[in-house]
Amino acid sequence: MNLRNGRSKALAIGAVALVSTLSLSACGTDDNTKPAANGSSSGASTAAKIACADKGGALLAAGSTAQTPAIDVWKAAYGTACSTTTLTYGGGGSGAGVTQFNQGKIAFAGSDGALKASEIDASKAVCTGGQGIDLPMVGGLISIVFNVEGVDKLIVDGPTLAKIFDSQITKWNAPEIAALNPGVNLPAADIQAIHRSEDSGTTQNLTAYLAKAGGGNWKYPAAKSWAGQGGQSANGSAGVAAQVKQTKNSISYVELSYAQTNKLNSAAIATGASKPVEATAANGATTLANAKVVGQGADMALDIDYATKAEGAYPLTLVTYEIVCDKGNKAETLPALKSFLTYTVSDEGQQAIGQVGYVPLPKELAGKVKTQIDALA
Repeated sequence: MNLRNGRSKALAIGAVALVSTLSLSACGTDDNTKPAANGSSSGASTAAKIACADKGGALLAAGSTAQTPAIDVWKAAYGTACSTTTLTYGGGGSGAGVTQFNQGKIAFAGSDGALKASEIDASKAVCTGGQGIDLPMVGGLISIVFNVEGVDKLIVDGPTLAKIFDSQITKWNAPEIAALNPGVNLPAADIQAIHRSEDSGTTQNLTAYLAKAGGGNWKYPAAKSWAGQGGQSANGSAGVAAQVKQTKNSISYVELSYAQTNKLNSAAIATGASKPVEATAANGATTLANAKVVGQGADMALDIDYATKAEGAYPLTLVTYEIVCDKGNKAETLPALKSFLTYTVSDEGQQAIGQVGYVPLPKELAGKVKTQIDALA
């Protein structure tokens, strides 16, 4: 399936506070005319379009930290409209989220990587009569962020990044980096490469890119666990961003929203297109619009072309999936689950996160996700 005709472009124009544990709680008011918590002037128009569940209650979720700022935006609008539902999103990383989902502890998990076959098999124990499925919900891109003394613009490519993150290139003035950055005064300093310490879907997407576009220099399979040699580690996207900000001559990878919030420089990527591609939501949308659904049945796992050479297509694009049961969801949380996810995939929900550094889903894809949400049982 080609999603080109459904392309949606949005420029990131702001950022929100990063919160690792979020709660939608009954605030004791049903006044939808008050300002939304995310700083918008009024929550009335958005709230009026949210269909709340007849049965509220507690909705527990956890997983990807890449989507935490998006959840924060959504919970503000949804909480204003649906004060009888309490959503707690615990973050913890994609690996932790999938584990908790398959243990039956949460209603949905956020994961930056699609479920593996073994994880789908494990989900059948908690999805009575069904299984876990991937619903694309948060489009984004991975910024290669850097803090290099005297350098505010940097160009990298797949082979060079593969060598940097595997300690094959250890100096900022190495010939490979200099060749990509003519005229830039690169310091003769040690590269401080930083990676995620916990299982991370962001790591899985980065390593998938390195495996495909690294020119054979990345010798490890794409995985949530870091396999490269050397470097430092930090926990979660917020932890990585903070460590880059405070570490001179460092480089790492975080979602665009975290790069913006922390005012970090993002490298452009040389892909083989006529000019290096900047890390912008619009360029991420170009890549996402060409993604193909490869999941079976109700599963909507996507195949993203990390080796794209299309003009203006940023290759390090990712999708965070919400992992749910296609059948066998808990009766007490199913109405709230469907209500919340229906809002998040709506035009209003997608446009809201487009304003804080994410890439709204192409309309054709969003419509197919909505169909699967309606069918959840």
